[in-house]
Amino acid sequence: MKLRTLDDLDALSGRRVFVRVDFNVPLQGGKVADDLRIRATLPTLNELLARGASLVVASHLGRPKGEVKEKFRLGPVAERLAQLLERAVQYEPTDGVVVPGVEERCAALRPGEMALLENLRFDPREEANDRGFAEELARLAGVYVDDAFGAAHRAHVSVAALPEVFLEQERPAAAGRLLQREVEVLSKLREDPERPYVAVLGGAKVSDKLATIGALVEKVDALLIGGAMAFTFLAAEGGEEGDSLVEPDRFEDVRAAERRAAERGVAIVLPEDVVAAPEMSADAPRQTVPANRVPTGQMGLDVGPRTVEGFARRIANAKTILWNGPMGVFELDPFSAGTRGVATAVAGSEAFSVVGGGDSLLAVKRLGLEDSFGHLSTGGGASLEFLEGRELPGIAALEVR
Repeated sequence: MKLRTLDDLDALSGRRVFVRVDFNVPLQGGKVADDLRIRATLPTLNELLARGASLVVASHLGRPKGEVKEKFRLGPVAERLAQLLERAVQYEPTDGVVVPGVEERCAALRPGEMALLENLRFDPREEANDRGFAEELARLAGVYVDDAFGAAHRAHVSVAALPEVFLEQERPAAAGRLLQREVEVLSKLREDPERPYVAVLGGAKVSDKLATIGALVEKVDALLIGGAMAFTFLAAEGGEEGDSLVEPDRFEDVRAAERRAAERGVAIVLPEDVVAAPEMSADAPRQTVPANRVPTGQMGLDVGPRTVEGFARRIANAKTILWNGPMGVFELDPFSAGTRGVATAVAGSEAFSVVGGGDSLLAVKRLGLEDSFGHLSTGGGASLEFLEGRELPGIAALEVR
């Protein structure tokens, strides 16, 4: 796969660039609570500005469902972006995206200046991949750059129809450095990982990751499964899981995955023990029990110490590691040890490690381990779909064919 990148863009001095970013970040008290996704775009933004461009920056935030909602305005994002770039970011709250005055404000930008548009999803045409909305956005700039890997799997205007309009009009369209790096790293995992290749999956529902499990079984040497999703595997084997989250309608799917793994000699490693409690509360009495013997009235809320030790041994021998999803309800301190143990093991490994998924990245940040991994993927769902081998609209639009 070859993408058009910033290296393919001719002189940008004096040109106006539309930059699609993924600033879908958590807000708290009117401020950005986690700026990882904003910081991840800084190399692209700084490079374009250094090359003399002016920037029209666009993102979505939350799920306003085509309506203007105050809690999803991008004002806090503009404030944090300006702090990180140490330069002004023009932003005006508007009742839509391309509303009267926006085109004129963008046209008035001088080299080195930048403006942040209002939330793209305030316009219902964004998620409908509407051609008319794409043409409106295309009038705001002469060059298109996509650095929003986290939205690359969405067939939305700003990542799909818009670059097509630019290219049809013989105007430049390219991937930013973040998108380029994500594709390079994840392509390596998908096509030519150094072995042993170990994947660690967690999270709540196995149904959300069945496609990922199926794809990874064809690629990895070992698949370590934690989080609540492990209970469906354990129950399918006859385990007693108390009140833990179990999806009985997925039993045959997980059994099929295990059969395929056995055919390929891939180890699917499930928890040996779990930390159980009667309710999801930091104050609830808890006990460590065998993973396949959770008492009635109890639910497994974290993997136990023996599981962490077993996972850590597999991780220590790996050359490539993918980690996506927490091992338990890590937001509550009594049930955070499993996620902390896996994070520490991956961080201490000599393998090339890729961490993805919002909860995993949040755990990494809380533990202060952000600089201890080979790559922190901003993609979440996009990362998993890419690894599954699916075509992502935002990437397909920028491929050199």
